Amino acid sequence: MTNSLIEFIAALSILLLVHELGHFVVGKLFGIQAEEFGFGYPPKLIKLFNWKGTDFTINLIPFGAFVRFKGEDDPNIKGGLYNANKWKRFGTLIAGPFMNLLTGVLLFSLVVSKTGIPQPNIVEIAGIAPGSPAAEAGLKENDIIQSVNGKEITDIFEVISLVQENLGEEITLTILQNNEIENILVIPRIDPPEGEGAIGIIMQNPTETVGFLRAIPWGGRVALEQGRQLLSIPGMLIRGEVNPQETRMLSPKGIFDVYTQVREDERVIEQNDPSLIIINIAWFFGIISISLGFSNLLPIPALDGGRILFILPEIFLGKRMPAKYENLIHFMGYSGLLLLMGYVFYQDIINPIVLP
Repeated sequence: MTNSLIEFIAALSILLLVHELGHFVVGKLFGIQAEEFGFGYPPKLIKLFNWKGTDFTINLIPFGAFVRFKGEDDPNIKGGLYNANKWKRFGTLIAGPFMNLLTGVLLFSLVVSKTGIPQPNIVEIAGIAPGSPAAEAGLKENDIIQSVNGKEITDIFEVISLVQENLGEEITLTILQNNEIENILVIPRIDPPEGEGAIGIIMQNPTETVGFLRAIPWGGRVALEQGRQLLSIPGMLIRGEVNPQETRMLSPKGIFDVYTQVREDERVIEQNDPSLIIINIAWFFGIISISLGFSNLLPIPALDGGRILFILPEIFLGKRMPAKYENLIHFMGYSGLLLLMGYVFYQDIINPIVLP
């Protein structure tokens, strides 16, 4: 468990550091003065150095990071965040979530580069049940099914459909076996043993090994799908399509509980293939990074998305809400978030997450 805790703290801290680094770098590029960039959370332990007016510090709570801009809540402080024009504030605020989304894409791309790109139009035999019609006919693992009764195959479901249409009747499978085309006759069973299927094969789409750069578009697709699923949760809850317990909010403790269980389930597999360690960790934290990115863009006061929301009237209508009202709303939002996270943390203690 100690190793899992160290892995978890280190990985999540990096994701939070990347988020704050996005704010810091873009803010600096726009001429917004950052007073402090802290590693961990206050109280402050030591000041490392000062770079172009920014104190870099190490703080007591060894988790995450933060950036404190000059004049975050006061429009009268020149060179500060609130005093900057709307586009500079917009760019600085959105940079944090963007960095999390970009990190998620890169982590998913790493996974894809290690596992390969699926080829959905190719159907490969991944396993054969002993004594099944497939085994007796001479089919082998890694054979590629090209056609059934002369009909060209483009996905797994076509094979299943054609086999089901010919139960008890002889069919011809045209396959690629050892780089040679073979026509194999097989009779699908009408009443096969449970879990074996009519001809007794397990099918899969083979993967194509690709480099990291070629994997990036696929990493982007995975990231978009993760975001789509995240944003669809409220609607699914309203329609009763998911159990509320399965979609409850998690505190860092709850996320760690999930991570611990996932890592324990994977360790047996990883003993046989140590290379899977980096793949599994990258996948898990890719999901967390995408979740951080999209969550921070939600129009909730105190979050980046909530602050961006107050810039939109200024962009489209040329009017800006008075600072005292905006600061009050963000303060109330921040207080509400603290209470909510306290409640979520309490729930994670008394009702720990248990994966099915």
